[in-house]
Amino acid sequence: METERVTEHEKPAASATEPTPPPPAGNSRCGQGNPAGASPAGSGGPAGPLGHDAVSRPRPEAPEEHAPQQAAQPSPAPAAASATSSGSVSASVPLPAEGAGQQEPSEGERAERERRGGDRLRFVGAATRRIARGVDLDETVLGLCRASVPAYADAILVYLRDPLPVGDERPTGPVVLRLRRSDRIPEYPQFTQTQPQIPEARTTGQDDPAAGALGAVPMLPLLGAGSAGQDAGRAVAGAAGGQGQSGPAASELAEVRPGGPLAEVLRGVRPVFADSPSASAALPELLGPGRDVPGGHRAVLAPLRGRRRVIGAAVFLRRPDRPAFEPDDLLIAAQLATHTALGVDKAVLYGREAYIADELQRTMLPDELPQPTGVQLASRYLPAAETARVGGDWYDAIPLPGSRVALVVGDVMGHSMTSAAIMGQLRTTAQTLAGLDLPPQEVLHHLDEQAQRLGSDRMATCLYAVYDPVAHRIVVANAGHPPPVMLHRGGRAEVLRIPAGAPIGVGGVDFEAVELDAPAGATLLLYTDGLVESRQRDVWTGIEHLRERLAATARLTRPGAAAPLEPLCDEVLDILGPGDRDDDIALLAARFDGIAPSDVAYWFLDPRAQTAGQARRLARRALARWDLEELTEPVELLVSEIVTNAVRYAERPITLRLLRTDTLRCEVGDDVPQLPRLRQARATDEGGRGLYLVNRLARRWGATRLSTGKVVWFELALP
Repeated sequence: METERVTEHEKPAASATEPTPPPPAGNSRCGQGNPAGASPAGSGGPAGPLGHDAVSRPRPEAPEEHAPQQAAQPSPAPAAASATSSGSVSASVPLPAEGAGQQEPSEGERAERERRGGDRLRFVGAATRRIARGVDLDETVLGLCRASVPAYADAILVYLRDPLPVGDERPTGPVVLRLRRSDRIPEYPQFTQTQPQIPEARTTGQDDPAAGALGAVPMLPLLGAGSAGQDAGRAVAGAAGGQGQSGPAASELAEVRPGGPLAEVLRGVRPVFADSPSASAALPELLGPGRDVPGGHRAVLAPLRGRRRVIGAAVFLRRPDRPAFEPDDLLIAAQLATHTALGVDKAVLYGREAYIADELQRTMLPDELPQPTGVQLASRYLPAAETARVGGDWYDAIPLPGSRVALVVGDVMGHSMTSAAIMGQLRTTAQTLAGLDLPPQEVLHHLDEQAQRLGSDRMATCLYAVYDPVAHRIVVANAGHPPPVMLHRGGRAEVLRIPAGAPIGVGGVDFEAVELDAPAGATLLLYTDGLVESRQRDVWTGIEHLRERLAATARLTRPGAAAPLEPLCDEVLDILGPGDRDDDIALLAARFDGIAPSDVAYWFLDPRAQTAGQARRLARRALARWDLEELTEPVELLVSEIVTNAVRYAERPITLRLLRTDTLRCEVGDDVPQLPRLRQARATDEGGRGLYLVNRLARRWGATRLSTGKVVWFELALP
């Protein structure tokens, strides 16, 4: 019993007029040329090892058309190499039939078979490597098409389930196959103007109707007359009106009827010839009724089965002027279909993970930035290029007591859904710590502890800054993050010199904070390393490039004016080159407007019984100075209620501050950490109605715990 072999596709002779050597004894025809892996440019390249299936199965009996001739029978005229439309030639040396009187193959025949077997192994190896190279769905399907055409087939149709099941999903609706992609070698009539050298068709001593003039070479059915490598839509649309086409194009959608012929072929998994009983009934259901399929063994239907279920089918086609498929070719189709199906499964799972990670990251980023007093904010977030996975970059702006604002930007190391999840946990932790009004270095210290609790390899960089619009100062602490860049109103851009620190998650390190001037009109730019680092440049080169771009942008504005914040962010992102999107980018810009000293009134009050009256008088004078007498009555009432509550429990002097910005804000601070809670007072209660009045009269109010106590504040709209 002979073992199965894989067919090869060989190059034509160097010249169309070169004589063809006679076939070896005992064979009706022989093959010439290069191995099957030697395909034209763009067809898949050389090949590598084949799987186990190619060497262990018994060879089925050869069809009648491949039966060897008797040795005594006169041989026909020497056969010329058969031409394919891609310039490759397919030839086969059929094995002698088993039984009595079988002639032993000659030494040359055995050597030829071994050579061809090695060529087939190399072709299948290269084809499977090319298919496995793809990461997404389109790359995987394209790899199958490029590996198959023209080395194995002249055309291919790839159908996939719509929608594709993911993982363990069990689709409940009908199984629908959609034509995902088609590919083929160019038709000869398209090259009549350039007159290429096309190899002669095989001759048998008489004229072959498939050969002849340039325009007489038959075109493939089921495909349009467009160029090779069409996608599904173009393949179907281009079919109408294709010159020389023998029938309508393949259907774009096919519904698999339960228990129908197509369902039976897909369930069987093994590739079949188009003229087999099962495939002859299944192909009209897949391609549509009335579609012409090449006769004989010139079409192969191969189911695509993934890890758990059939996910599609592939149809391989050959032209009439090329030798038909042999039973051994079904092994090649099975290998290509198996690797393609596994690649599609991998691509679908990868796509789902990338989508979930991207959505998770975007959900954890702020939908919109707050509008704190004395500072303008703008932000940008750019995901990495499609070839890279999602990262863990984030930014945040958190309002703090006293009209301050915390500016945060960070980057979790790694690119995966885990990185996005860690980013969300660290951002939530930073918001909680900011609400406690801890110093920046303490916030980073607690973030470092949190990262260590999440895991030993959870590391991130972070920069935390607190801006005070009243003092026009900013306090910055860094944990291994790129330094911020400040653009002054006059157009000078500088990289702030702050201690770099160790990344979050290292553990056992101290973080240092520095306090810097934040003049009115200056812009602070916080960013992640994806903006300044790429394969073409290091971090510090990118930071210098960023500084120069900021300075150049500032020179385009009129003297003494600050550059608009939103266009400035767009200009910053323009420093990215075509190959600079290996990492995602988070960008946060803050324009410091500050609060003028004339709009601030601040007092220290001793906790005495007379303090409430004193606070009312001070507030009345400040409102008169600001021409806000209309707010005198509600301000006196609310200040009196809050100060009375502070005096009742405080042991140290309390603070009273009024801020005039777009609203009137009043803040009362004391050394008691317990926060007041709004409650419904009973009719017999003597107290408990102060916060109720604040809640009804104030535009907004709140209470924030500080390291030294708390602050209760309220806001009123300006008249």
